[in-house]
Amino acid sequence: MELNKDRVIYIEKVKVNLKFYSGVDQYSDGDIEKEILEIFKNNIDINEILSQDNRWPVLYHLAPQRRNLLEWYSFKDGSTVLEIGAGCGALTGLLCEKNNSVVCIELSKRRAEIIAHRNAKKDNLEIIVGNINKIILDREFDYITLIGVLEYANRFTDTLNPVEDFLLHIKKYLKKDGILIIAIENKFGLKYWSGAAEDHTGRFFESIEDYPNNTDVITFGKEEIRNILKDVGFHNLDFYYPIPDYKLPIHIFSDNYLPSIGQIPDFIPNYDRERYKLFNEKLVYNNIIKNKCFDLFANSFLVFCK
Repeated sequence: MELNKDRVIYIEKVKVNLKFYSGVDQYSDGDIEKEILEIFKNNIDINEILSQDNRWPVLYHLAPQRRNLLEWYSFKDGSTVLEIGAGCGALTGLLCEKNNSVVCIELSKRRAEIIAHRNAKKDNLEIIVGNINKIILDREFDYITLIGVLEYANRFTDTLNPVEDFLLHIKKYLKKDGILIIAIENKFGLKYWSGAAEDHTGRFFESIEDYPNNTDVITFGKEEIRNILKDVGFHNLDFYYPIPDYKLPIHIFSDNYLPSIGQIPDFIPNYDRERYKLFNEKLVYNNIIKNKCFDLFANSFLVFCK
């Protein structure tokens, strides 16, 4: 891997662009990423790893269930995708399979290497390392994805209105008939009421109390995120509801197909940390469904924005 004058390297067929890389990885899950990189460098069987290793970062980055989020979705023929915050590439391969070309933006050089080795045979993938707010792109895309990204806008966008300004910035790279795809936790997700800590801060009830201790990472309720998106020009919104959440979805409901009584599992675990069970979630979900407010208490949102 030799860096040329344009600060580009190739890992087999994948182009890795370091022109906007500051030299510092701005986001990481720690040393576990070194292990994940070695897994893909050495073509180790992922199923074998998952059968032996129950650490949350391993499950989150490697579990094939991650693909369920968008495997069902029909992308337009010949389309282009900008994947912002690609992580370790859990969805990147799927996007490459379903679209003509994919450009990933990732804050971490190590994560970019993981994505590249994971998808080394893909000839329609480019990875750009850096903060999207400081990257200049010369094209527009049919789709832009923010999967587990929007909640970090406050951390990586240094303006008075970081969420709105971040969305306005990336909207410049979306074609007029393009679609922005967002996956994010619901701040009012039922699991937070029933004993699960907030995903990002690890504190109980933090999101439903509107983050009194934290403004660095925040999620939104349905009305909040709808208003934010409309304020920046997305007026046509289709909401979907992954269960148990967008990270490891088993079911995906929509406003046109909401769950019926009895369809939600008895108990939804937290894989990243221990959680309490303060009440029977299935019974409460049944009551919520009966009162037609499932969309307000679903654990996650998947939103297609036009």
